[in-house]
Amino acid sequence: MLNGMLAKLKTFTLLGIDALPVDVEVDLSPAALPKTILVGLPETAVKESTHRVERAIVNSGFTRPQDRVVINLAPGDLPKQAPSFDLPISIGVLIGSGQFQSDRLDDYAIVGELALEGYTRPVKGALSMAIAAAAEGMKGIIVPAESAAEAAVVEDIEVIPVDSLVAAVGFLAGSLDIEPAPSRLEQLFDEFSTYEVDFCDVRGQEVAKRALTLAATGKHNLLMIGPPGSGKTMLAKRLPTILPRLTAAESIETTRIYSVLGQLRAGQPLLATRPFRSPHHTISEPGLVGGGSPPSPGEISKSHNGVLFLDELPEFNRKTLEVMRQPLEDGIVTISRALRTSTFPCNFMLIAAANPCPCGYRGDTRRQCNCTPPQIERYMGRISGPLLDRIDIHIEVPAVPFDELSGRASGTSSAAMREEVLAGRLAQAERFCDRTTRCNADMTSREVREFCKLDKSSRDLLRDSVEEMGLSARAHDKILRVARTIADLDGTETIQQVHLQEAVNYRLLDRDLWS
Repeated sequence: MLNGMLAKLKTFTLLGIDALPVDVEVDLSPAALPKTILVGLPETAVKESTHRVERAIVNSGFTRPQDRVVINLAPGDLPKQAPSFDLPISIGVLIGSGQFQSDRLDDYAIVGELALEGYTRPVKGALSMAIAAAAEGMKGIIVPAESAAEAAVVEDIEVIPVDSLVAAVGFLAGSLDIEPAPSRLEQLFDEFSTYEVDFCDVRGQEVAKRALTLAATGKHNLLMIGPPGSGKTMLAKRLPTILPRLTAAESIETTRIYSVLGQLRAGQPLLATRPFRSPHHTISEPGLVGGGSPPSPGEISKSHNGVLFLDELPEFNRKTLEVMRQPLEDGIVTISRALRTSTFPCNFMLIAAANPCPCGYRGDTRRQCNCTPPQIERYMGRISGPLLDRIDIHIEVPAVPFDELSGRASGTSSAAMREEVLAGRLAQAERFCDRTTRCNADMTSREVREFCKLDKSSRDLLRDSVEEMGLSARAHDKILRVARTIADLDGTETIQQVHLQEAVNYRLLDRDLWS
């Protein structure tokens, strides 16, 4: 698009995990001295691009314009950040100065950072930009070669990999044919969808494995309490191995988050396994739920479609944990700033672990605990009741006896546990086939009343348990949801008293440790 000395082309900028379209307009006019002006609310990384662009143009064999160059990034009220504007600005300057012409600018968006030699460097958020280009109805997107595999996950558009400014100019001018990067979704899933850990590595702890199977089946949150070295972390790390395989849509949702943060592993353009995040207890509120300016995703969003493991739960700052309460319920986190609001997905399973007391050996028959009741109360009191209310299953994980540790028999494997989980998920898929709900843990109060009906004896048991343990209405519904999952694993349509009794037992820590 050449109109006198004006060039216009399409690119994208990132806001949160979304890519928003930006028009790059370049105008050249005669001036006594060469001067470059960049407008359109550019951040520091974008402002500095003018210097990189000038040297990249010269070092690529083109001529630097000796005119007044005005570069406008529209819309003007949208902040522009990251160096991905280098390549589109360079192309705009070359077209505006008449060094080449192209009839492909309407069909292709352009993103990329340039080195001083004119070679391209990878950009963050290539996947989000490719998705946005497809949504805009564009034929394709030109990206640095190192980001092409990531962008090519989107099958609806052509992804043109370029390794230099010269290659981009050649393609746009029609003098160089570049084959679009192939989409290798199935190959990527086959290559990266294996786990290196297995539940058979965990000796003993069959009761805990049963609880984890229930949690994985109904997508319930779970809290493990036990002494140091009892296997809580080992159990949590292996939970993703029994969850259903990521679908293509789930994988792209999760990959987008890591892409905009620049945290995808080298050579792995797509996440094919469910994420497992285990932040340290010194993490800040923005680090956990997201924040900053502009806002970026936190650990709960990095755990989207996967598992967030909080080890040593009472050691976390209480205020930090409290800001997680609403995202746990909604599956999204909204970060509000003066001018804009960013929303990130965070549909994850919360697995937490804690010692039963400050020293960790309360209830351990092999070690003596010297913690006083007030010390234990203060320690456990760091976990608020409202947060505990949102955790469906509480279990004790005792120390493993020597005979089980030294035995030759392997524990229950991930494959066997996954079979149970998939059978339970199939029952839920049939139940919720015409609804937005997918798992028992996500049932609304109306769905709980519809699918968790009890007979008289079971109702009496639940009433006595609620009154004895002082449970809230939320905890009451969570017991019913867990009981529904237990019944699904048992293959029964109705919730029986034995199912409800097991579900109530998973709330006993409310009474034993917090009441």
